[in-house]
Amino acid sequence: MKARICSLRPLLNYYAVDRPIDWAQVFDREAPLVVEIGFGMGEVLMRKALEFPDHNFVGIEFHWERIFKTVKAIGRDSVLGGSQDNIRILRVDANVAFERFFVDRSIDHIYSLFPCPWPKKSHVKHRLFSEQFLGLLNNRLKDGSELQIVTDDYAYFQWVQEQHDPRWFEIQSDEIKPQFDTKFERKWIEEGQEEFFELRFKKNEHVSYRLHEDVELKSYRIEHFDPDKFEFENLKGEVAVVLKDRFYDPEQKLMLLRVIVHEQQLMQNFWIMIRQDKKFWRMCKMEGQQFFPTPGINVALDAVHKAIIDTN
Repeated sequence: MKARICSLRPLLNYYAVDRPIDWAQVFDREAPLVVEIGFGMGEVLMRKALEFPDHNFVGIEFHWERIFKTVKAIGRDSVLGGSQDNIRILRVDANVAFERFFVDRSIDHIYSLFPCPWPKKSHVKHRLFSEQFLGLLNNRLKDGSELQIVTDDYAYFQWVQEQHDPRWFEIQSDEIKPQFDTKFERKWIEEGQEEFFELRFKKNEHVSYRLHEDVELKSYRIEHFDPDKFEFENLKGEVAVVLKDRFYDPEQKLMLLRVIVHEQQLMQNFWIMIRQDKKFWRMCKMEGQQFFPTPGINVALDAVHKAIIDTN
């Protein structure tokens, strides 16, 4: 039986590095930085990395199956003599990636091939290249650098142009022939589509955009806590907090709460620990979990603390 070739080196654990990410340190070199949004099966990402070995490539994708197939393909290529150590992969929402992992004027080129057009009117809010997101990408691009978008959907092509602020980018739109040889492009060619729609945004004026930095999380010392009386009312608003699970061990005097925290484009599962420590109770994050320490997490901690006080 042949051993499977699958090195996880390209898959970056962004919880284990400081944020924003020092990409020169990750790649162990200074080089032009190129980012692909939604790399699918990784065909173009890998070809570009081979064609431009003096560039660093970051691929963003959310689907595990596509990531796994891409990582396997990179491993096979490396064994056969190719060099793919200039690729790093992020499994994360693109909004979160550009908000938290990159600083302003740090990226040389961004491209996205066949992003989901979310064609239904009720799904428009899920479309990626909104005015806000284009502003964020402008901020992360170096002056004079370019964003490239290619789509098979003409309505989406028009919608993206409507999101464009002419102060931020000089835009060029074209109808182009098939040229990327991706799984999705081949699918549409088989269905009879012969032309696709390309947008190129060349950066003009720099847009200011706040870097989302990690925050110091709160912890509380509680004099009195009765687990049987504890009740929590879910929060709604700019930061939504929903209590999903609770567990209490009377022998260890330990309560664990799982909350879902939703703020902007980010939704996180977060565990809170409430534990008796001699003459008082300590409420804080549970160790060993992976999450972004955001203002919303502190809102959740505040809300749980208030609920404890109100129900004792």
